Amino acid sequence: MMPHSYATDTQSKSTELASAVAAAISPAQILSACAAVESFLRKHSPDQQRWFFSITFPTLISRIFGFDDSSPPSAATKGRPSNGWIDVAASGNDTELAGRIFSLLSPNGVLLSSIYGVDRLSLVNYVFPTERLPEWVRYMLQSEKDCRVLTDLCPLFKYRIKEDSIKGTSYQVELNVFEYYLFWFAYYPVCKGNSEGSETVKVQRTKKFRLENWSYSIPGLSSTKRETEKKTESNLYIRLLYVYLHSFVPVQDLKVHQPYRSSLLHYSPGYDSSAIERAEFVINTMIHFWLVDNDFSPLPAGLCKPFGVTFPFRSVLGETPPTSGLGDLINVFIKYLSMSSLTAMEGPNQNEYVGSPGWRVSGSSVPSRDAALSIHTISSWNLLIQRPLYRFILRTFLFCPVETSIKNVSQAFSVWVNYIEPWSISFEEFADLNETLGSSANKVPNSSSTGYASTWEGFILDNYLFYSSLVMHFIGFAHKFLHSDAEVIVQMVDKVLNILTSSNELMDLIKNVDTAFHSKAADSSKSSKSVLTTLYRYTPTIRQQLQDLEDGLCESDADGSFLHENWNRDLRLFADGEDGGQQLLQLFLLRAESELQSISGNNLQCLDSLKSHLSRLFGAPITKSSPPQSKHNDPIQHQQSRDEIFKPRSFRNKIGGAEIKYKGDWMKRPFSNDEIAWLASFLVNISGRLNEKLGLNQVDCTDQRGSDWSYVEMKGNGVRSVNGPMETLKVVFCCLLSWIMWFGGAGVQLMRSHGLRVNLRLLASKKIVVVVLVFAAFNLLKRALALHNGLYI
Repeated sequence: MMPHSYATDTQSKSTELASAVAAAISPAQILSACAAVESFLRKHSPDQQRWFFSITFPTLISRIFGFDDSSPPSAATKGRPSNGWIDVAASGNDTELAGRIFSLLSPNGVLLSSIYGVDRLSLVNYVFPTERLPEWVRYMLQSEKDCRVLTDLCPLFKYRIKEDSIKGTSYQVELNVFEYYLFWFAYYPVCKGNSEGSETVKVQRTKKFRLENWSYSIPGLSSTKRETEKKTESNLYIRLLYVYLHSFVPVQDLKVHQPYRSSLLHYSPGYDSSAIERAEFVINTMIHFWLVDNDFSPLPAGLCKPFGVTFPFRSVLGETPPTSGLGDLINVFIKYLSMSSLTAMEGPNQNEYVGSPGWRVSGSSVPSRDAALSIHTISSWNLLIQRPLYRFILRTFLFCPVETSIKNVSQAFSVWVNYIEPWSISFEEFADLNETLGSSANKVPNSSSTGYASTWEGFILDNYLFYSSLVMHFIGFAHKFLHSDAEVIVQMVDKVLNILTSSNELMDLIKNVDTAFHSKAADSSKSSKSVLTTLYRYTPTIRQQLQDLEDGLCESDADGSFLHENWNRDLRLFADGEDGGQQLLQLFLLRAESELQSISGNNLQCLDSLKSHLSRLFGAPITKSSPPQSKHNDPIQHQQSRDEIFKPRSFRNKIGGAEIKYKGDWMKRPFSNDEIAWLASFLVNISGRLNEKLGLNQVDCTDQRGSDWSYVEMKGNGVRSVNGPMETLKVVFCCLLSWIMWFGGAGVQLMRSHGLRVNLRLLASKKIVVVVLVFAAFNLLKRALALHNGLYI
């Protein structure tokens, strides 16, 4: 126990140090403050640092990241430059200052070493501000019932939800020092992205808006890739992210942390699992702050349903894209975690990854220790990041606003490409970042990319939707943004098709899974191909993943429609219909050819590679374009054809005699010429609210056949006669009301069973509005004449 005088002296020194840290703004002051913090921590043991972490540490966090202690960044302060230490080092390109801050915050530095010691003694706990948490967590903290199940739904908050001792009725997130610091570390880019997102400048397309405006930010599509990587590697925050992942998340020595991984019965109860728990905490923190964030479906539906948890965010966050500016961080994050899969493929038990398809069902609930064993047994973090990553990429493709910067989409595209091609990731990509690790960098083995091999089959089956359904959504995005820069969009599509066709074995696997998905069990068992019989057992898992990973996400809600209303029920990449992948890609080729001709004449070389990949993927020749016309007629006819193809469409139009029909949600179809647009939009919103209240939306429909009936027991002493006219009227009124409610409930149930919905949009027809106006005018005129005749008489 410390003497009282010594404790008082430590408190006063911590207060003085907090004042010095708060006043550090210039590089010289920041260097002096870092030296003072390290000097203080070296002079005091962990049991003497309570006052430092109670007084100085919160101030240090706010100065490092540039946070305001009072409230989250508001609209008035979003445009102001941040004076956080990391931003000061980045804006001034001060390598000395960046190195000093990195040394202070590194895992081997004195600050984090002191944090470990204080946490071992459990001296200090913090309450993380509720307003800084993701939207769905804030919602659940408002209800005591939701807080009780939050720890079961999300391991990140297990044992960390506590009741507010001051308010009593509210709940809060309590963290130790390391967890508190990591939450702020993960929140920093989210706060910065939200501030920068409001300043996004619209991009106006010109004839000179060409490849160089986009390709610099898309790895693999430009010659400036190395310059972009150098800029990324010199980023102080990314260096800290990588060193934290390397120190806290094992990918090379997973088995070292599991001495009894052969059986749950031999799992030692005294085994220290802190390394695995810390790794899972780090990964879950970054997943929920970066990937999930503002998603209106943050958790698997199959996991929430047994607990009776619903998130009413679809109407508020339905078309909100992910936070901007996170792509580079997520790319490093996903690449690093993908190295665990690479390690598994190069290990002695290569086939161990495949496992059984049954336990991969998204949303399955497994005890935390069992989940840790199952995850690390396959040496991969894939199960943790699969759903959040898929929805992050899909929401970026669907909800990217037109005429805005393409930077966020290009970053999400890079993340997707790197994730679906893990065999191309090598440890040498982190060579420059490994320089910050010092001697530990030598432990990273060298590897060479050998391309796809049969050992990756389990990874492909686990993540099949990334290779099939997400490709279809990306084709929709490509059609939507083709007008922005045709060359880059064509190269992005070509890059995806190049991955799918990079190996005959990979291409056959993707096609065979699609065939097994659309075949019946009897047909699959009778098939002579044993491959289809083996792959058919994966189709229930893929079908459930399709409904869960795309919960509430559809093109018809965003920009039109390339898929049917059963968008999360089927795979359409190899479908033969007009909404199948082959037809949509051929249409994309025709549109791209028209766009490129209008911009650069006959410069169509970038389409050759795309045509060859498309022909190889679908095994059919590509439809050739019409032969060129004469020199005199070509410009006029080409311009007329282009204007005809790309003019704004109503819900039903014709191009060259062929009728185009809308295939999305019929209530949300594009406005036609015989409708009043503002009235139709108003009635669609009302209809949507009514359908949501009545439970008539298809995605919200549930099977009610298993529900229990309610019975009312009538006791003999409660039966009495009805006397008097007033009681008779009450009985009659109650009967009429109960009949009306019964008929209303029966009507709603009938609509649910037949998939019907309320659609008031019909009232927005100009004919109906004209009839209503004429009828109202006639009645007003009739009343006016009657009033005039009455006054005259």
